[in-house]
Formats: sequence, structure tokens, C-alpha cells
Amino acid sequence: MQFPEYRPRRMRRTENLRRLVRETQLGVGQLIYPMFVIPGKNIRKPIAAMPGQSQLSVDEIVKETKACHALGIPAVILFGVPEKKDEVGSEAWNDGGLVQTATRAIKDACPEMTVILDACFDEYTSHGHCGVVVNGDVDNDATLENLGLVATSQARAGADIIAPSGMMDGFVGWTREILDEEGFEHIPVMAYSAKYASGYYGPFREAAGTASDFGHRKGYQMDPSNAREAIREVTLDVSEGADIIMVKPALAYLDVVARVRDKIDLPIAAYNVSGEYSMLKAAAERGFIQYDRVMMETLTSIRRAGADMILTYHAQEAARLLGEGV
Repeated sequence: MQFPEYRPRRMRRTENLRRLVRETQLGVGQLIYPMFVIPGKNIRKPIAAMPGQSQLSVDEIVKETKACHALGIPAVILFGVPEKKDEVGSEAWNDGGLVQTATRAIKDACPEMTVILDACFDEYTSHGHCGVVVNGDVDNDATLENLGLVATSQARAGADIIAPSGMMDGFVGWTREILDEEGFEHIPVMAYSAKYASGYYGPFREAAGTASDFGHRKGYQMDPSNAREAIREVTLDVSEGADIIMVKPALAYLDVVARVRDKIDLPIAAYNVSGEYSMLKAAAERGFIQYDRVMMETLTSIRRAGADMILTYHAQEAARLLGEGV
């Protein structure tokens, strides 16, 4: 049998050869760890739908942040789960609110850590939607008015990055304008630019208490069938001043991550969301997969698609493995 002169298997023969030609590198420095802040002290409340994750009081958030820092994880993103909710989510712009208090505590205890704050309302509204509801629908421009209040409150608390996530039209430009007017022109905006109306958010809605009392989010989050529309959304956010572009979810939308990477010359984040995390946990519990191997394969696939950073509940587990040279 006639073989070609080039044999691909030559460069797969040993681990070091494979490392030398590895095209995609996954590093701890690309990971962002999401956490859920609740009222109280010394509280770790396990999240049933997300094994290994808990709702944490501020003091416990600080402990987890220190653990992340020790592992080399450069950033955390916080979601508040308040006791007080109302129709417009006013607790979101309370300077003494959960994420604001947690941010100040993190900055006191671990000033090197980058703190990203999700600027949205669904955790704070009594109806569970991402803004001001008028006549049964989320009012885009009324929501933007309140978004400005949230962004400035979070900036005052010491947030390093503001991440508006409600998918309102004009939300990036409005956030940028308000931050600049209030003297926070140095704070970047991480835009949830291509956020899909996905079924993969189920465990998060238990963790953050964001289940809607009525309707759905399909009127403002993207249709899962659309990819070209993602480029339009992303292009709009770039024109409005976004510093980082996000695609959410990640694993079921790797094609979108790749399309955005080809079109946009900005850092791209991908959110490896709760449902994607919980599926791996459930499969591992049943003995269907080797958890560590599949977790790392999943995160590598997100990097390979073009993401520069990954928001993932796997961050601490992955960081430990990466530290061991896995």
C-alpha cells in the first residue's frame, strides 16, 4: 500500500508532541466564575439543580473569591438574590444592595480580583422579567432609564466591568453614555449581545429566583434558530461602545461564537450556562461520562470556537486540573 510522505499520526505519538502542535490553549486566565449572593451571614445554601453550587452570603462570597484568586482565576461575576422585590426591580440600584455590598467586601479582601456585575432586573422584579412591564410586555425605554441607575450604582460600589444582560434595544449605548456622564468612563461594558431565549437557563432560574410569573422572554431574547441576526445584534453593540461581546449560551451556540469571531475584532465572552453545567453533573452522577475529561473537552470546544473568555460554573474545577497540568 502506498502511503503519503506526510503522516498526521507522527505528531500525535507522545504527549509532548501533541502539546507542541496543539492549536487551542485553555488557560485559567480565561475563566470567569459566576456566584449568587443572598442576604445573611455564614450561609451556603446548596442549589439542588446545580450540584456543587450554592447561594452565598457576602462573607461566603469573599471566601469563594479568595479561593478563585488562589487558583489563578482572574474574575468573578455576581448575581443578587434579594428578599425584597418590586414591579420595577428598584433593589437593583440600591447602593446598599447585595451585589454592591459584596463588591466592596471583595475589593477590601481581594483587591486584585476583577468583579463583573450583571446589570439586569429579573432577579429583582416581582414578576421575574428583565425590566419595566407595561400592558403585559417589557417596556424597552422605561427599562433603559432604570438600567442607568443600576449601572451607576454598581460603578460606585467598585465594579470593574458592568454587564448589561437584558437584551433591550440600545442598552449598550445607554449604559456607556450614563457611565461616561457620571465619571466612570474607565469602566468597560461587557454586552450580552447575542443572548438567546434558551431552555438551558432552567437551573439558573432556580438559583437566582427569576422564574417569570407570566409570559416568556422571547420578545426580547433571541430566537434560537437565528445566527445572522446575532451578527446584527453584535454589530449594533459594537457601534454603541461595547468593550466585550458575549454569546449566551455557549455550548449549543458554538457556531454563533465562531461567526461572531470571524466578524468582530473585540474580545468575545461565551457563557457556559447552568443547564450545560448541570447536564454534565447529572451524566457523571449516573456514570455515563468521565466528568473531568468531558468538562475540559467542553471548555476547550468553546475556546476553539473563538471565545477569549468563558463564564462557567466549572471554573474552580477546571482551574485545579489546569494547575495539575491536565
